[in-house]
Parts: sequence; structure tokens; C-alpha cells
Amino acid sequence: MKTIDALNVYYRDLNSLIDDVARTDKDIVLKNVFGQRYIGRGLPDKVKVKIYGTPGNDMAAYMDGAELEIFGNGQDAVGNTMNYGRIIVHGNCGDTLGYAMRGGEVYVEGNVGYRVGIHMKEYKDMKPIIVVGGKAGEFLGEYMAGGAIILLGLNLEKSEEIIGRFCGTGIHGGAIYINGNQDEYKFGKEAVKVHLNGGDIAFLQSHIDFYAKTFKKDLSHLKIESFSKYAAGNKNPYANMYCTY
Repeated sequence: MKTIDALNVYYRDLNSLIDDVARTDKDIVLKNVFGQRYIGRGLPDKVKVKIYGTPGNDMAAYMDGAELEIFGNGQDAVGNTMNYGRIIVHGNCGDTLGYAMRGGEVYVEGNVGYRVGIHMKEYKDMKPIIVVGGKAGEFLGEYMAGGAIILLGLNLEKSEEIIGRFCGTGIHGGAIYINGNQDEYKFGKEAVKVHLNGGDIAFLQSHIDFYAKTFKKDLSHLKIESFSKYAAGNKNPYANMYCTY
């Protein structure tokens, strides 16, 4: 295992150093991370990085199989266009988490910001998954074309709401799972509430169990049947705007 002290290291230099180390050592620890961008971008399979501090924007962009575990908060665009791998955040994340994400998994212990899961997509066996322990801001799952988002709604105050408005606006694939019933006005017109089936229940249970194990939480009080599922009411909602058939 190689430990890298990132204190006062310019982001380009830090990422080059990570690339060099990853060629021979697949277990890396980064300490004193303070806003350096693009950490983990393009990192391949079998590389594991533990990050202590606050990585900057676009962490894990285009990541290709590595595992990043962050002991702190993530900023914006975590997992941007990520292909494969896993991200674990022991904290909160900012806006556009999982932007255009194409595969892999992201687990966030706390809350996330706006436009999480925007343009997520899937292809064959590539199905991106985002699991959030707390709440999400507005435009969750905007223009979503595949994959899944799971919101657990843990530790919220009575005045806090698990989602903001415009959830699922423009969605045409994938699914959003939210703990509890939600008001219809919070959703874009393209998002439709559908019934949970046996596959959904097994899917949710598997990822909730992993979340509980990873963050050492007792989630036995969560009832899978209490989750609401939202999916696309039309797989081609803008057909009339761009074509005549």
C-alpha cells in the first residue's frame, strides 16, 4: 500500500502521481486532499484508493473499474461519465453526481445536491446505480435514460423533504426509488409512479444491505414495501419535437 500526502500538491501533479503509483501498487491512500480535481479519472479495475479530505470536482470522471472510498465530502460532478467501478462517500456530495454515468455504483452516506443522476444511461450489462442515505435537491434523475437511483431518506428533520421539485423531468429510462410516498407536484410530467415487483424488492434489499454494511448502520426499520418507484411514462417523450414518426 502506497500513501501519498496531497497537501499543497497541484491537481495535475497529484493525478500524474496517482497514475504512476497505480502501475505497480493497486492500493493507494491519499491524505490531506483539499479540492484537487479529477482524482480517480479513468482509473482502471483493481485499483483501490482511500481518500482522506475533500476531493474537488469531477472526481472519478470516466473511471473504468477502480474503487474510491472518500472519508469526507464530495464536491460537484462526482462520477462524471463513469464506466465501471465503485465510489463510497462517508459524507455528502454536491450537484450533478453521476452526470451521464454509464456504469458502476455510488454510495453516499448523507445528502446530495441538485441534478443528481442527470443523463444517466445504461447499455447491456452496464447499469449505473446511485444510493443516497439522506435527501436530494431538485431535478433528481433529470433526462435519465437508464440505471437506478435509490433515496433512503435517513435522519431527516420533520421540516426536511427527501426530494425537491422537478424530479424525473425528461426521464425516458431507468428508475428512481424513493422511501415513502411523495406529492405528485414534485415530479416532471414524464415521471410515472409504478408498482414495485419482486425484482424491485430484491434489488432494493441488496443495495440497502450493502449500504448498511458499508456505513455500519442498522436499517432493520426500513420497510422495502414503503418505497415508491418512478419510471418513464414514455420512452421517447420528445418524439414530436425532433421527428415525425
